[in-house]
Amino acid sequence: MWALLVLIGAASVSAHLQDPSFDGQKVFRVIPQNDEQVEILNFLASIMEVDFWQPDSITMVRPKMKVDFRVEAKKSFEVEDLLKENAMEYEVLIDNLQAALDAQFDSKDRTASHSYEKYNNWDTIAAWTADIAAQNPDLVSRSVMGETYEGRPMYLLKMGKRGPNKKAIFMDCGFHAREWISPAFCQWFVKEAVETYGKDTVMTTLLDKLDFYVLPVVNIDGYVYTWTNDRMWRKTRSKNAGSTCIGTDPNRNFDAGWCTIGASESPCSSTYCGSAPESEKETKALADFIREHLSTIKAYLTIHSYSQLLLFPYSYTYSLPPNYQELNSIASTASKKLASLHNTKYTYGPGAKTIYPAAGGSDDWAYDQGIKYSFTFELRDTGRYGFVLPESQIKPTCEETLLAVKYIANYVLEHLY
Repeated sequence: MWALLVLIGAASVSAHLQDPSFDGQKVFRVIPQNDEQVEILNFLASIMEVDFWQPDSITMVRPKMKVDFRVEAKKSFEVEDLLKENAMEYEVLIDNLQAALDAQFDSKDRTASHSYEKYNNWDTIAAWTADIAAQNPDLVSRSVMGETYEGRPMYLLKMGKRGPNKKAIFMDCGFHAREWISPAFCQWFVKEAVETYGKDTVMTTLLDKLDFYVLPVVNIDGYVYTWTNDRMWRKTRSKNAGSTCIGTDPNRNFDAGWCTIGASESPCSSTYCGSAPESEKETKALADFIREHLSTIKAYLTIHSYSQLLLFPYSYTYSLPPNYQELNSIASTASKKLASLHNTKYTYGPGAKTIYPAAGGSDDWAYDQGIKYSFTFELRDTGRYGFVLPESQIKPTCEETLLAVKYIANYVLEHLY
């Protein structure tokens, strides 16, 4: 077996999954049954370019865990042979990634106009932030929170009726560039807030008594790159000193157990923690804003995909947070609210124990700043489409997630501290 592996790997160590055509690329799901099978996956990752979707790094793989990964077309048959030869349980989740990408866009007539049920590119989202603020001056204002590595303004929307001494909830989307369903939710949330204010009693109360800061896309440069060059890009687009590899994982770049576990010190890794905490302009802008508004921000919500999870601290340690019971209870009820609409099942719990340990995340950092209610959503699905969720699922995904977010926001309002 190892001879076969060495043969496969010989030509491919330097190969990168940078080809913008994903024709014939496959996404596999493997469930290694024991340490030996984990070792085979480790070896596979060492001899060829493997893009791990879930978990997001080979170092996190453990026996009995579902492991989703993408390989280039010309290697897929060899990977299948290897898995069969070692009697490893596997399935092909996506047989041809390019076909799945093409199928993402349900509406063939792509217009430049903004739509809540389509994936919008950055220019469209940026224009939308200006429009929604201009059309709803009593409820929405737009500011620039900072700028990205490539110089794009980071637009932040503030929502709520004007009032004295208001507490706030901060929500961001689009940390990881390829998780397109995430920015779609932030846009949907803003739409729902302005459309249902004065009609829906819960939303009206929330906007009367709280402010919401909504950052529609954190990693704008990366998001633009997924539209123009590489749909599967994850990181920022900053240059790394002494390396030709680009980008840092912005959700490993916060000062919360930074680079200790579940993050990589290699600039070429998809989970690279960066040269220092807040080395990325995007994470620094976000952290600076939260630090400046710590007296008012009472909850932090960050939206990712995929795997249908509702997580809370901690991810950088297996230790439980002091208000674990309360957070677990909120997550439990929020998950039930979410499931009530389309019966979508979410798993909830502290990050490290529920999925895998990962240091440097924004949710842990916000919690350690004193924000008691800090949650990470991993939206649909559980792997059938993964990062290429079709547009037909935007509306149901956003509708159900909204129920959970409204529940959490209302809980925070009733338990202000």
